[in-house]
Amino acid sequence: MKKISILVPIYNEKNTIETILKKIHEAPIPKGYDYEIVCVDDASKDGTESWLKKYKNDRVSIYYKEKNEGKGAAIQTAISKDADLEYDPNEYPRLLDPIIKGHADVVYGSRLMGGSGPQRVLFYWHSVGNRLLTTLSNMLTNINLTDMETCYKVFTKQAISGINIQSKRFGLEPEITAKFAKKKLRMYEIPISYYGRDYSEGKKIGWKDGVSAIWCIIKFNWFSK
Repeated sequence: MKKISILVPIYNEKNTIETILKKIHEAPIPKGYDYEIVCVDDASKDGTESWLKKYKNDRVSIYYKEKNEGKGAAIQTAISKDADLEYDPNEYPRLLDPIIKGHADVVYGSRLMGGSGPQRVLFYWHSVGNRLLTTLSNMLTNINLTDMETCYKVFTKQAISGINIQSKRFGLEPEITAKFAKKKLRMYEIPISYYGRDYSEGKKIGWKDGVSAIWCIIKFNWFSK
């Protein structure tokens, strides 16, 4: 039976981790597939570690980092534990469909294509920044994504094979996009619903990450193989 690995980078999510894992377990899994959950706690400081220990079982693997290094480093740790796919639990069937049917190697869940479901209204300048970063990335990769910065990415193990992730924080998104494009993989986008959070609810990305993303777009398209 083929296995789907759900990568869950975690930092200070004591109040949400139980809900997240519950939704993953309840999500529909395609016929003929099994699944595993790979959680990486990025040195949380709010007691998340104690909560996570309760959920470890045959399907849930948990890894703890000694120091906080960011989302990219957490994903790199999860991938090194033999992960096959990464995606958001609310959109399993639609995100997996192009890969299962053999059309795609990589699928991005776009918050900006429209036509999928509810879209929470949040920060205007974040949306402007996201579109600018996506446009700059597209100019250098020569692909036409609408949402490069999405966290909702699905990829086969073969697609990620040979890709050495260098970014520690949110530079992961432009880096992995550039490297997928350089491998000339078959990339698809699927519109998704978006239930975003504000900073009081745990949102962590800020303007400094946007500036860093610009450098990462240039670096991994022009100066990296």
